[in-house]
Amino acid sequence: MLVAAAACPCPPLLVPEVAAGAALELDAARAACTDALGVLAAARPDLLVVVGPDDGAGAREYPAGTPGSFRGFGIDLDVRLGEGDGVTGGELPYGLAVGAWLLGRTGWADAPVEGRGVGESLAPGTCLAEGRRLAGRADRVALLVMGDASACRTLKAPGYLDERAAPYDAEVARALGSADTAALRALDPGTARELKVSGRAPWQVLAGAAEGGADLSGALLHEDAPYGVGYVVATWS
Repeated sequence: MLVAAAACPCPPLLVPEVAAGAALELDAARAACTDALGVLAAARPDLLVVVGPDDGAGAREYPAGTPGSFRGFGIDLDVRLGEGDGVTGGELPYGLAVGAWLLGRTGWADAPVEGRGVGESLAPGTCLAEGRRLAGRADRVALLVMGDASACRTLKAPGYLDERAAPYDAEVARALGSADTAALRALDPGTARELKVSGRAPWQVLAGAAEGGADLSGALLHEDAPYGVGYVVATWS
């Protein structure tokens, strides 16, 4: 059963070594992510699953101990997802690598950790089913859900300016901050793709995991759009 969740953004810039001179601009987001992980730890889960965007078309498992790296960003920095050998999981995609970095940064040792990558094209119904499956993995399951909102908030954003982006992000922040599973289930994959939203599928996995579980309430810890990309931090507990 899902007993707690945290939604965090997953830009590699969240890692100070990657951000370099711009590192201070994301200090508030990092602090909010640290607070969100504290909520997960307080829930005393038996299992923590990190869910994030993946390059594949489906859902992929990343066992405990799967390695990740930020070397593709010119940084000699490696991470590992929890404790284990990770022999069957390959290398973490960037979103899960950021999640592993957050866990390592806060010294997570409160429950075993594993990862799930979900593809951008994964249908909402499939995401919901994956969430329900994850919620049944242990008596007390927590999710760390990695994903960004739109990348179209300004003229200099990766996706240029789209007038739909700001209201889209506001609704996502509202839904995550109030644990509104119906609103998350209703997110349209096509619109998310047009607005370059990486979090749509992970958020719908979260919505599925919350079905039939504990009555969770949400809290919005942070919302901002540096570099024209929407970043939201929220907790469910």
